[in-house]
Parts: sequence; structure tokens; C-alpha cells
Amino acid sequence: MKRVFLIVLDSVGIGEMPDAAAYGDAGTNTLKAAASSPYFHMPNMAKLGLFHMDGVDWHEREGEFTGRIARMKEASRGKDTTIGHWEIAGIYSPKPLPTYPDGFPKEVLERFSQAVGRGILCNRPYSGTAVIQDYGDEHVKTGKLIVYTSADSVFQIAAHEEVVSLEELYRDCEIARQQLCGEHGVGRVIARPFTGESGHYTRTPRRHDYSLLPPGTTMLDQLQDAGKTVIGVGKIRDIFAGKGITEYVTTTGNEDGIAKTMEYMKKEFEGLCFVNLVDYDMLYGHRRDIDGYAKALSYFDGKLPGMLSLLKEEDILMITADHGCDPSYTKTTDHTREYTPFVMAGPGVRAKNLGTRETFADIAATVLDYFGIKPAFQGDSML
Repeated sequence: MKRVFLIVLDSVGIGEMPDAAAYGDAGTNTLKAAASSPYFHMPNMAKLGLFHMDGVDWHEREGEFTGRIARMKEASRGKDTTIGHWEIAGIYSPKPLPTYPDGFPKEVLERFSQAVGRGILCNRPYSGTAVIQDYGDEHVKTGKLIVYTSADSVFQIAAHEEVVSLEELYRDCEIARQQLCGEHGVGRVIARPFTGESGHYTRTPRRHDYSLLPPGTTMLDQLQDAGKTVIGVGKIRDIFAGKGITEYVTTTGNEDGIAKTMEYMKKEFEGLCFVNLVDYDMLYGHRRDIDGYAKALSYFDGKLPGMLSLLKEEDILMITADHGCDPSYTKTTDHTREYTPFVMAGPGVRAKNLGTRETFADIAATVLDYFGIKPAFQGDSML
């Protein structure tokens, strides 16, 4: 039985794309920034070929590499999680999803407020950790929902778990998701529950994302139609709104996500296990924490030999990313427009540098090719 384990290291970009300046991201390089930390240590990814990729000329290249590698270029317009994952799965997005640098229009919030029966606070681009400190007290006092956004296409709702129950918060997000379509069809509506007391509010791991339905056929749909198992680990199910997923498990962070992936490696199935490890982005990239980012990458690298040892004869492990989030870039705290890495390994994988690819969709084409399925989208296999 054939199995593919596709792991997305969320936001691990490897250098600015040619159009990065148009996104305000000239000079960014997430991996290089992390490598500047004394806590950075990735000998196992180095052995697979991470530092042999196009453009990675700032790190020593030691000996021969053993993986099949490429530098991936995003063909879609955007630099967010939703568009990045959609393209990995085969969907090209020629138009960026809507963003709201000045907050959401009055009519959008009035309609939402009336539907959920609560007032609204903030309505600005904001740091998720700062917004609960700045608006938490008023929220607790009034019961109004904290609605905020970022440079990404997101409508985020923060609420204290003792003021607004999780059930109600999730229901409010579902209402927002139904309302935010067409012109205001943001990529994700995100529930951001928090706890604590004044001055010490803390976000909880009970975040939940509500994404748009993918606008076309993905590799997930094609695998499911072919009778294959499609497992989502982490926020994969949320990103694809459940479309094409046959089984899923949520995670509390990278450590939990890696552990659950390794458990799936011990199970019998035929198909794809699609994994998102979110901590690089959520905990370290946006917070511009270089050392934290480096430690998280080093932790993954330390677990890599264990994952490789669990691969069976016909298994393939793929490692990539969905965008950048340079922790050293202080002009903004947002995602950065970067190339991403692609590493493929397994007992039957032959080492080769495939250069720079023109679209993330080549990953989806490769997965489908391995299962003998012709892609319903544009993409070239890298097998």
C-alpha cells in the first residue's frame, strides 16, 4: 500500500520572491533569519538537501544530499495560509483574497452584530496577543465581541471563555462565515478564545478556523474520489473546510502534531496524510521571535530520523511550506512573500535537485502521479 506524508512547516520561507517588493517584503528570508540564532541546528534536513536548493547560498553545503529537492514559487496572488495550502493542493488563485487595513465596513459589522446579538469592539488590524490585553477588560465588562483582522484575509473574533462560551463563539464564527462571502469573502474566520484576568489574559489552544470552500477540484478531492484515505493533521481540515478529507485530528502545537503524525505512520492505510505544523508561524514568526523560531525548527529536525525510520518501502515523506514569516523583518509582523522549500524522501526516492518550480501545484501533481491519478489542474510531477 502506498502512503504519502506531506508536512507543511507553516511559514518556513527560504528567500524573497521576485515580486516581494510589491508586497512590502523586499529582502525577507525566514530560514536565513532563523539560522542566525545560536539555537538553530538542522543537520538532518541538511543531509536531505535543504541547503542545496536554489538561492540558499548563505549556508555551508556539506557533501552529497540524499533527498529530492526543489525551490517552490507561488503562482497565486497572495502570501497567506489559505491561498498557499490551496495551491499546494492544486488550486491557482489569480486574485488575492480581500484584506481590511482600515477595518471592516460599517455595514458588514452591523449585520454581524445584529445576527449574533452582541456589540463589537476594536475592528482594526491588531496583534492577537495585544488585542486581548487592550480590549479584554471592556469585553469582560460589556460582553461585546473583539473583532479584528491583520494583513491577511481574516475576520478574527476573540472572546473570554467565561463571558462567551466556546459553543456560542463557534456559532458566532459560523454566522460570520455565512455572511462573509462574495465581495467580502475573507479566507478565514477565526475563533480566538482566551482566559485569565485583567493584565494577564492568555489565548487558549481552542482556536478554530472557518475557511472558504476551495473554489475548484483539489488533489484531496481526487484522492477521495479514487477511494484513498485523506487524513488531515492540525488545521488542514479547517483550511479546506473539510472538503476532500476522510479523517482528521486536531493538534495543540508542533510537538503534538509531530507525535500524531508518527502515530499515523504506524497505522495501515493507503493514501495521503496531510500535516500542518503551525507554531513557526503563530508563535514565532508573527511575534518576530528569532530564537523561538530556530528552536522549533531544531526540534522538528531532531524528530526527523524517527519519522524516516517509520517509513515503509513504498512510503514517501514530503516537507514544504506555504509562505514566509520572517522573524527578523520588523517593518511589519505579517507573512512575507517568499519561495518555499520542497524536500522528498523515502526508501524509493532518488536524490536530485529539481531547481526552481513555477507553482506549488507541482506538489499536488506529484502526489497524484504516485497514485496513478491524472491531475484535474495544471501542475507537473516531480517523481
